[in-house]
Amino acid sequence: MSKPQNSALSTENSALSTQYLFPLVTIDSVLWPADSTAAMIPAWQIPDPYRKLLAHTDHMTVVVEEFYKSPVDVGVLESGREGDHYHRRIVLTLQGTDRIVQYGLVRIDLGCLPEPVRDAIVAEKTPLGRVLIDHNVLRRVEPTAFLKVQPGPTLLKHMGLQESSTLYGRTGVIFCDDRPAIAVLELLCPA
Repeated sequence: MSKPQNSALSTENSALSTQYLFPLVTIDSVLWPADSTAAMIPAWQIPDPYRKLLAHTDHMTVVVEEFYKSPVDVGVLESGREGDHYHRRIVLTLQGTDRIVQYGLVRIDLGCLPEPVRDAIVAEKTPLGRVLIDHNVLRRVEPTAFLKVQPGPTLLKHMGLQESSTLYGRTGVIFCDDRPAIAVLELLCPA
């Protein structure tokens, strides 16, 4: 008798997590700056070097570090948590500098992750990709859309940009142990 109840509870929790995670598959109306616009485009329309930086199934942390030949630090601009649901707005900077190379939004179902990984994520000191790699979490990164973005004043400020120019990014899902645990939006600063 308890097995069907657990299955129902599991299904209900899964539905709640899915509702929490996946607004980012398009554009998150809570975290996305309302004064910026984004259009989905096919990967082949992204100019290089942005296409090489976005059209892959690797962690952006690793790809950006390889491109800039420097580790990156995370700066958390805003975060929040309700139970196992955690979100944050971040920038990645080249280590030891103030140079922003990436802007990101993330929603995470912490219930899909082991406690040491959850603790490292909510500590907000290490980029998400690095946390997952360092803790050897079985993961799969799947881009869901590629974006062409016209930044408004809010996004320009967050990204440390002086003037508006077309930006490129992607949304995606990170599966941890084959569970859709993390929804991301990753937007590159001009290279």
